[in-house]
Amino acid sequence: MGNISPKGSDSLNLVGALLDGRYRIDAPIARGGMSVVYQGMDVRLDRPVAVKVMDPRFSEDPQFLERFEFEARSIARLNHPALVAVHDQGTDGQHVFLVMELVPGGTLRELLRERGPMPPYAAAAVARPVLRALAVAHRAGLVHRDIKPENVLISDSGAVKIADFGLVRAVAASGTTSGSMILGTAAYLSPEQVSIGSADARSDVYSMGILLFEMLTGRTPFTGDSSIAIAYQRTSNDVPAPSSIIAGVPAELDAFVVKATQREPEKRFADASEMVHALVALTDKLALPQYRVPAPKRSAQHETMSTMHGVAGGDKHGGANLDSTETANAGSHTTVIADESGVAPPENATGRSPSEKTTALSPPVSAPPVAVPPVPVPPVPGPPVPVPQAGSPTSVLPVGAPQTTSTPPTGDAAVGQPHPSENDLSPSRGPRSPLVLLIIVLLLAATIGMAGWWFGSGRYVNVPEITGLDLTSAESAIEEAGLRPVRDGQYQDAIPADTILDITPSPGSRIVRRSDVVLAVSLGQPTVPEIDGDITVEDMIDELRDRTFVPVLGDGVFHQTRPEGSVVSLSPASGTTLNVGSTVTVTPSRGEPIIVPNVRGMSVDDARAVLADAGLNVGTITEEFDGGIDDGDVAETQPAIGSEAAQGETVTIVVSNAIRVPSVLGRNVGSARTELSDLGFNVDVRQLVSSDSSIVIGQNPSAGSRQRPGGTITLTALP
Repeated sequence: MGNISPKGSDSLNLVGALLDGRYRIDAPIARGGMSVVYQGMDVRLDRPVAVKVMDPRFSEDPQFLERFEFEARSIARLNHPALVAVHDQGTDGQHVFLVMELVPGGTLRELLRERGPMPPYAAAAVARPVLRALAVAHRAGLVHRDIKPENVLISDSGAVKIADFGLVRAVAASGTTSGSMILGTAAYLSPEQVSIGSADARSDVYSMGILLFEMLTGRTPFTGDSSIAIAYQRTSNDVPAPSSIIAGVPAELDAFVVKATQREPEKRFADASEMVHALVALTDKLALPQYRVPAPKRSAQHETMSTMHGVAGGDKHGGANLDSTETANAGSHTTVIADESGVAPPENATGRSPSEKTTALSPPVSAPPVAVPPVPVPPVPGPPVPVPQAGSPTSVLPVGAPQTTSTPPTGDAAVGQPHPSENDLSPSRGPRSPLVLLIIVLLLAATIGMAGWWFGSGRYVNVPEITGLDLTSAESAIEEAGLRPVRDGQYQDAIPADTILDITPSPGSRIVRRSDVVLAVSLGQPTVPEIDGDITVEDMIDELRDRTFVPVLGDGVFHQTRPEGSVVSLSPASGTTLNVGSTVTVTPSRGEPIIVPNVRGMSVDDARAVLADAGLNVGTITEEFDGGIDDGDVAETQPAIGSEAAQGETVTIVVSNAIRVPSVLGRNVGSARTELSDLGFNVDVRQLVSSDSSIVIGQNPSAGSRQRPGGTITLTALP
């Protein structure tokens, strides 16, 4: 048993604990209603890990434990660079935990909060690896069910990964949740998940369409007062085209999102594999540039790591590996999975009374408010301002300035306004009125000045000069100028990686503050990718094209462990550095071979049954002479008996047409000739007198032998 802190007011405060005698808990990096994610250390293997510890209430639920273990095993079998790897799962006392790959960086949600909507090439760069990882899961029969920006992780090295497979289904199996509850994140659920609670690969396709919509527009397509209201909108409303929300989205990308988010599942892409192939074809058609997705700089994980060494402060909420869509009832521990804003379903969705409060445990981080510049107010001519006298109960302001009265504001008018007490309105406090007037006048002047500055020069900034700067310094200079640096990675044969190739707009250009400045950056020479797990030929071809290579499909080979359609080898081998545009040959697997069974000498019907039992199909039936097999029986197969064949491969049966020679000794020449001729033989009779009544005393070939149809039988007769 590990060193576990006792259950108290915060039963998931485990910093310093050692779970299962192996996983040291170092610092919290994410907190949700169902779990807390910690950065930890596997002390046995000496590697950093992320440890997701479920709320203690789940540890006493056998249904949840069984489902949790099953889902963990299922996900651990998957292998793809864009899937957050699951290393281990276990229970230590009241703590059920999952040990995962630690992804240093942040979430797509945090990146969207920092940078806002993405251009098409950036959104595609996020969607492609996520879809490829989902394709691996869909081929294994697994469905994510909770795709959202919080579950898309972006590492500091630019890798994009999808996390939290299976947790929604495990929680759904728990007895701690209400059967009427909508499980998942309201903003991203498919219509069938809302209406009947079912989900398949096409449900993930719908959620990916919503995710792409949000990346392109900076918002989700449906809004409402509660998660239930948001969820049910999609059952009767179509997702609009992204270009109807924000300009600059190509029509092809509009059509792609609209197809992925069709309300009827059969009208969407069949699964993530079909969706990613369509996305790659679309990006090729639009010539979208390669792009390395940046990690959010102010992610919760980065902030947490900066406080690990004794810096005081509360827990950092949000960040990588986050259950940010969960909320929990502080008193009853009832789990409610809501949208990312922490809005819980109404009473009829959870079965709780209005008196029970729901405390949101998702990160208290909201998108920064959009600054709306004040409209400049021109001065209005009017009479001079009388100088207020000490003790005067009323201050006179210039025409157009706010007027103060002795009546306190009420209702909505009082929001944000000072509420004076009776003492504030007494004659003894009158001398403060001139100071109030002065402050108001100064604020009004400052407002007018700021508005003029904003609509004049303050809204625009100059693109800085970056000549001679390295990539990191150039990005810092762009950010300090009030602009957003965006990398456009390009493979180059002769230019080292991270070398700046170009900047758009050019230095000195005057553009709107917070605009994107695209840095064309060299990625160096491309290398042949690794063969990750059972990656399919289609996915490998996409990855090769992403690296500028020209893929060539080689002959398939049988493989004992690689499933049919996956990649066996690449030529040149993985890790080889090549010139841009080089050719790479992909050798596909034909799957585990089947040994063609021995059906020689069997009837056609018996041979057909044996081959079918072995997983082979029977095609055409041909005839050939075989001196060892009777007419009509199987002589051989194509592929040959004992050779390797693929599952379901078609086999040709070769039937012998050999004829057994009958014995005609002692018979007259006439009857012997007739019988042999009827069997298809030519007859040659050797006799002293040409007569059909002569008696056969010899024959060659001998009786009982198998001969070709049309062969010659020589008879010897006397007299």
